Amino acid sequence: MLNAKISGIASYIPDYILTNDELATMVDTNDEWITTRVGIKERRILKGQPQGSSVMGTKAINKLLAETGVKPEEIDLLICATTNPDYRFPSTASVMIGNCGLKNCYGFDVQAACAGFIVTLQQAAAYIRSGMYKKVIVCAAEQMSSMTNYNDRSTCPLFGDAAAAVLVEPTEEEGIGVIDGVFHVEADHEHLVMKAGGSVHPASHETVDAQEHFVYQEGRAVYKHAVTDMLTSSQDILRRNNLDIKDVKYFIPHQANLRIIEAVGSRLGVSDDQVLVNIQYRGNTSGASIPLCIDENKDKFKKGDKILLTAFGAGFTWGAMYIVWAI
Repeated sequence: MLNAKISGIASYIPDYILTNDELATMVDTNDEWITTRVGIKERRILKGQPQGSSVMGTKAINKLLAETGVKPEEIDLLICATTNPDYRFPSTASVMIGNCGLKNCYGFDVQAACAGFIVTLQQAAAYIRSGMYKKVIVCAAEQMSSMTNYNDRSTCPLFGDAAAAVLVEPTEEEGIGVIDGVFHVEADHEHLVMKAGGSVHPASHETVDAQEHFVYQEGRAVYKHAVTDMLTSSQDILRRNNLDIKDVKYFIPHQANLRIIEAVGSRLGVSDDQVLVNIQYRGNTSGASIPLCIDENKDKFKKGDKILLTAFGAGFTWGAMYIVWAI
């Protein structure tokens, strides 16, 4: 039976390191306060104008092609997961297709916030299983600094910039690849939202003056939902696939907040050795956080390792995915 597998992965992070000490010169905060509450010490920021999420995504895709030996013209489809597109239109996928010379490729963007990578990986797997495409790139590219208010001490310590890309290809090898995924959405436009810039509140002097073009978050409500929803979706995946948490080699949650990661892991019963975390030095890179964490830990993986992914983001949208490493 035809299935889809990850056959390559690469990532890109900007050079500039924004530390907690530097943030303390911008807002009323300090290293201890940030570290205690969210577990982040530093994050990478894409500097310079004009830049954009496509700049990082292009670098990740080019690195992926170089490392896998796949030619640009062999790629059939590019799906870009981003909450920070270069433009309202054209799509960031189309920009990267041009940048990378993917001349035989179709592409589009998906906006599923911090769950973007697992959602788009599920889509890529469906295209592969259908036989429609043979080589699909999923690229999560997030310039989170573009929507971060550096006058808001409750949100500015959280976010960093990054991109990561995976190559998804067919496999007939049993028990390998993208095995299962569960996804949910619940309408919530109050607790985690960018209030302006869309068709409800188009950009105006008033929206700019009110600082409504930045991410707005009510931390307590988001924390409660994130912990509950990532936990239950992970439990659903385990139950659907007759797995015990001890069968899972690695658990990779969305890198939103170290306290959220620890709460989900504790309730799920995972050991410290099973949980992969990079939030301390990368921050919350939204849809890019899971593939970035995978890429930075891929040397640990062995073919056949069972991996559980879970994410939660604005929407609210959340889910979990079970993959078996194929490389």
